Amino acid sequence: MRTKEVRLIVMVWIIVGWSSCMGRFVVEKNNLRVTSPESIRGVYECALGNFGVPQYGGSMSGAVLYPKANQKACKNFDGFDISFRSRVAGLPTFVLVDRGDCYFTLKAWNAQRAGAATILVADNRPEQLITMDAPEDETTDADYLQNITIPSALVSRSLGSAIKTAIAHGEPVHISLDWRKALPHPNDRVAYELWTNSNDECGPKCDAQIQFLKRFKGAAQILEKGGYTRFTPHYITWYCPEAFLASRQCKSQCINGGRYCAPDPEQDFSRGYNGKDVIVQNLRQACFFRVTNESGKPWLWWDYVTDFAIRCPMKEEKYNKKCADQVIHSLGVDVKKIDQCIGDIEANTENPVLKEEQHAQVGKGSRGDVTMLPTIVINNRQYRGKLQRSAVLKALCSGFRETTEPPNCLTEDIETNECLQNNGGCWEDKTTNISACRDTFRGRVCQCPIVQGVKFLGDGYTHCEASGALRCGINNGGCWKQTQMGKTYSACRDDHSKGCKCPPGFKGDGLKDCQDVNECEEKTACQCRDCKCKNTWGSYECSCSGSLLYIREHDICINKDARGDVSWGVIWIIFMGLGAAALGAYTIYKYRIRTYMDSEIRAIMAQYMPLDNNPNGQPSSQLEL
Repeated sequence: MRTKEVRLIVMVWIIVGWSSCMGRFVVEKNNLRVTSPESIRGVYECALGNFGVPQYGGSMSGAVLYPKANQKACKNFDGFDISFRSRVAGLPTFVLVDRGDCYFTLKAWNAQRAGAATILVADNRPEQLITMDAPEDETTDADYLQNITIPSALVSRSLGSAIKTAIAHGEPVHISLDWRKALPHPNDRVAYELWTNSNDECGPKCDAQIQFLKRFKGAAQILEKGGYTRFTPHYITWYCPEAFLASRQCKSQCINGGRYCAPDPEQDFSRGYNGKDVIVQNLRQACFFRVTNESGKPWLWWDYVTDFAIRCPMKEEKYNKKCADQVIHSLGVDVKKIDQCIGDIEANTENPVLKEEQHAQVGKGSRGDVTMLPTIVINNRQYRGKLQRSAVLKALCSGFRETTEPPNCLTEDIETNECLQNNGGCWEDKTTNISACRDTFRGRVCQCPIVQGVKFLGDGYTHCEASGALRCGINNGGCWKQTQMGKTYSACRDDHSKGCKCPPGFKGDGLKDCQDVNECEEKTACQCRDCKCKNTWGSYECSCSGSLLYIREHDICINKDARGDVSWGVIWIIFMGLGAAALGAYTIYKYRIRTYMDSEIRAIMAQYMPLDNNPNGQPSSQLEL
């Protein structure tokens, strides 16, 4: 009777909380393209299953098979001697099964063990697509759930019937699944949320959640520290219906006057921890994130929740404030700030942190309400698939704009480096090991690179050319270059932003070939009457007969003696000019000195001349007084 009472209270909380939110559940869909036969070719919608590993950021093509027996896939196909393993060099097998009689996860597991690459479940009702989820029953053997790795999708009854009809008529059905647009990827930073719970007594799902937190922590912290992601944890809460506020059940499962509640961990009010303990620990974890986020270290949340799960489990009766405070203190976080954030849980008032959590629970835009735990939301779109490190990391990586993915997304266990095979079909210079192929999470792009500050320009597929002032330092800018007899000539000019031009004395395209120009044969130099021309690599030599001397600048031969007479004549003219200039300067100097002396003598004489004209022999200044 107690168990039924507990389940009734929990169900009332869920129904009331759901109806009060006025929200909606959004089915995450994906595109399915039928490429043959012609009669059903087109693009259709399918609903992603919430198990297995969807190939986020990738695509897959295969041939569809509809088994002749065990068409609902509720039994092992080995008992029917049916295998879906594809032949060598053949297309992967997409097995189509019917909905009904067993869990979706069991269908997927049986198909996977038979060799299927993907399972498509045909709906048996004319309804809107739904999300296929894993079973909630704790008594269900969950071992196989963690081993499902193939993608799964639910298709409409009409599409399923059309595929079955085509197969029955002997027509091959080929389908392509594309997950590249399953998640939006607007920029170089991914925002994601994890809706979780501190309860560790909810059976296999809680165990899987704790294992995920431990295994994903390292990758999550690297992404957060590098500024690649913006992570936020969230916690689902319900409120107690007004009619039950005075009941013992609400008081033991809720805080703040019944405003924020969590179900009893063991679904038994008579033993163990209660929902109130869970909601308080959830609040403490949310506050821990707030405090560390404000201090610029939000990644510490992962350390706290994993350490708390290890050090403070319910089974050891350490699921309490004392143990939590020890974990917080060990991470160097101020416990008082956490307590201030938590506030008074006994007060009949709103708690701002949990109130925000309830508002965040309601779907907005393309994201539906959060109703399942755990739930991951990436770029405002709910993740569908297995709660596994590599699967979730793939989904996160598909949320980055292509070519902005962090190094974590380009490891071998996450994606295949397509640049390793035939350079991805992109341009490359094997001499310098420079390639236009850039590996991305979704595949590869052919993009001319930037090397040592030098930008390459081109289409990235067949041509990339270095440009800029420093381009000659990298493989000579891709231009011709050759050395002979200690002389080196190059067709790369640093004063050109791009292009190659053969140097003077050569002709050609400048890229692969520059041929020596024979100036003697082409009569472009050394053409004076007495000149003798000899071609050399990249230049020429010109000499004159007899005692003549060749002047290259004027392409002329002159007599050496004449050149000497001319030279001495020029020297004598210079000396004579300098002498004349010196004589003129001396004359001017003497004239200025004499003029200066005359003016000084006149000034002295002028001072004494008035004495001769004064009758009384007194100074003129005294007479004036």
